[in-house]
Amino acid sequence: ATDPDREGEAISWHLQEVLGERGLLKDRDVYRVVFYEITEREVKEAIQKPRKVSMDLVNAYRTRRAMDHLIGFKLSPLLWRKISPKLSAGRVQSPALRMLVQREEEIEAFRSQEYWSIEAATGKPPAMFAARLVEYAGKKVIDTFNREKPETFSFRNAAQATEAKEALETAAGGQLRVKAVERSQRRRRPAPPFTTSTLQQESSRKLGFRARNTMQVAQKLYEGIAIPEGTVGLITYMRTDSVNLAKEAVEDIRSFIVERYGKASLPAQPNVYKTTAKNAQEAHEGIRPTSIRRVPDDLRSFLSDEQFKLYSLVWKRTIASQMEPAVYDMLAVDLVPAQRAEAGRFRATGSTLVSPGFIAVYLEGRDEEGDTDVKLPSVQQGDLLPLEAVKPEQHFTEPPARFTEASLVKALEERGIGRPSTYATIISTLLNRNYAELKGRALKPTDGGRVVSGFLTTNFTRYVDYDFTAHM
Repeated sequence: ATDPDREGEAISWHLQEVLGERGLLKDRDVYRVVFYEITEREVKEAIQKPRKVSMDLVNAYRTRRAMDHLIGFKLSPLLWRKISPKLSAGRVQSPALRMLVQREEEIEAFRSQEYWSIEAATGKPPAMFAARLVEYAGKKVIDTFNREKPETFSFRNAAQATEAKEALETAAGGQLRVKAVERSQRRRRPAPPFTTSTLQQESSRKLGFRARNTMQVAQKLYEGIAIPEGTVGLITYMRTDSVNLAKEAVEDIRSFIVERYGKASLPAQPNVYKTTAKNAQEAHEGIRPTSIRRVPDDLRSFLSDEQFKLYSLVWKRTIASQMEPAVYDMLAVDLVPAQRAEAGRFRATGSTLVSPGFIAVYLEGRDEEGDTDVKLPSVQQGDLLPLEAVKPEQHFTEPPARFTEASLVKALEERGIGRPSTYATIISTLLNRNYAELKGRALKPTDGGRVVSGFLTTNFTRYVDYDFTAHM
């Protein structure tokens, strides 16, 4: 066996045991070959440097497998007796359900708060722009809800916001003065090659694929597609938590970038990434096309619609990962009331994309708003700008969002729960057992799921503890 992880090690050990019991290894030395890239160079080097089976890895696999059996086989029958037949518990499944239930409880316990923000509409037509109030009467304005560090908002009702509006308009006398102008440049690096979890997250955001569907399509692309040169695997192994790519693949990608997008799009040295996943094993490469020269559009007639979309996503992400950063010109302008500067301070920020770099090929999807160009007029310190209006705006804090499949996979990975091969299965199990249901793209725990999670959390806290599961 060649897999360089615990499962691969255990398979090698098991084969050795079976062959030994059958007397097929008399007077023969047995070695294990491990390689981390499916390339000719890496395979040849691995064969030249074989090693013995690592019993530490084998025992780690056996321990984890024993824990799966102990938890599943012991707790599941208990759920049948105490709650309902056909229920199940699992070392990874149960903590994942607990996450869904805890989030639902946070949503139910949430109490919305009213708060107000204040903006100034200023500038000269056609270059009008908005500036946000960031300081009032010598104090920092708090008008952003931070769930981790709840703060008391500066303006909690209409009366307070109206009072501030009138005071600022009086202090301005119809004009704002430019107090400071800050210019800077920001470079945004491309995202690393896909891992299993980031592929599932991105295909959910951009393509609307469920995690299980993503893995099924990726499996087919990996196993092989019939194209004119034969049946060919189009992507590398899709169960991985590594963001590294084979040296030969990087060299070919860099060469292709120069040919297709020009030398200006290529950094002087290859981009190198480090995984941020907790407990990452990095037993395989990141997910990439087996040949970057198989351009998606050239293969479209040989792929189903879903295969084409997913292959295009992998291809673009891989290309972009080795390209130059995107460069933005950043501008920040501080404005104060012209007649009484101490009354408050407004700030306007803008950005302009000056060099697209990798964005010419691919931009990573985000759960929050991404970068957008916001252009501000050219102004200098001391300039006076007409104040059109001071505009208070009412807001209400919102509860945390339910997990989607993508955000649940991300949360599991961040806590080190589960492996790349199990994410899609975990979610399918939660849905198939009727522990959770889909509301649009959100996962909502069912009443049954909440009962099961509550029972396990109360009586078997250790086995649904996030850190306990991650340490396994």
